[in-house]
Amino acid sequence: MERIKLEENNMKSFTGESFDKAILAFGSCECHGEHLPYGTDTFVSYDLALETARRLGNTFVVPPLWYGMSMHYRHKPVCISLTNDTLIRVIRDVLESLLHWGIKKVFVVNGHDGNIPCIDVATRDMKIAHPDMGIAVLEAWWVTAGNLLPDDYFETWEGSGLGHGGEGETSIALEIVPHLVDMENAKGMVPDMDKNLRLVWNFNELTDYGATGVPEKATREKGKKMKEVLVDCLADFIQRMDKQGWRYESVAKK
Repeated sequence: MERIKLEENNMKSFTGESFDKAILAFGSCECHGEHLPYGTDTFVSYDLALETARRLGNTFVVPPLWYGMSMHYRHKPVCISLTNDTLIRVIRDVLESLLHWGIKKVFVVNGHDGNIPCIDVATRDMKIAHPDMGIAVLEAWWVTAGNLLPDDYFETWEGSGLGHGGEGETSIALEIVPHLVDMENAKGMVPDMDKNLRLVWNFNELTDYGATGVPEKATREKGKKMKEVLVDCLADFIQRMDKQGWRYESVAKK
């Protein structure tokens, strides 16, 4: 039986499999209000990575990273953050390590907004240095889930603005780590944000709590559906990339 968690393998079991793909999960250790655990971002990204790997063959999941770039969330206890420079180096070093052992197909599942620029820099650097690598990223699962589900699926805010510890994130946490969710203390605030332009913020400017959005509207049923459509999307994408050689297919328009 294929062991998909790298940390559960040994030299014999790993070399006995024909692994050619790796999935990386990145998250954070930061406040998500009084109702969600500090590790929510990693719990979600790692679960999505594992469920996707189970759908695929020849794929293993690298141990997740429980720290991210969270300086903009550190006004609430307890945030443990890496700097942008450190996180970029960590991601690049992990990718270099995988490449050293012949893994040239890598998918990154990200669970935290502060990691997005770092992942972009590190993966672009790797692609430039090693153009034969295939690297793909789910940079914001909360946006993708909102795009995949009907417009009226969530009761509050738009699908791309489900909040930090809000309706969407609380719903998927109820599905993945229900024993760590305290709905009695779920509360947040909805900031009035521009749809087309982005004002740079620290999180304490958006809410008096450790959460934005309306987590009270979260349900496990919503979270189950979010996870389902996300895993379907990721597994389908990676299977298509295997067929396409992890390259875009371009067709000239007439």
